[in-house]
Amino acid sequence: MAKKKLFEDILRDPARFYRAPGDVLRDRRFSDEERVAILKAWRDAEPPRAVEIDLALAELGSRGEHAAE
Repeated sequence: MAKKKLFEDILRDPARFYRAPGDVLRDRRFSDEERVAILKAWRDAEPPRAVEIDLALAELGSRGEHAAE
């Protein structure tokens, strides 16, 4: 499956591809920007997991801050 098609499929149903938001963080196939998009799509699709997903988004944000140092 081509990366673009895979990314589009994941955006439609992230829970089908990942068991937990932390799994998105460890998926090296995607850039941080793509991971953010996946996590935001997941948060929109599953509001009960919003807190867990927001924690993963915060971790991605802190990675970017450390990379800039």
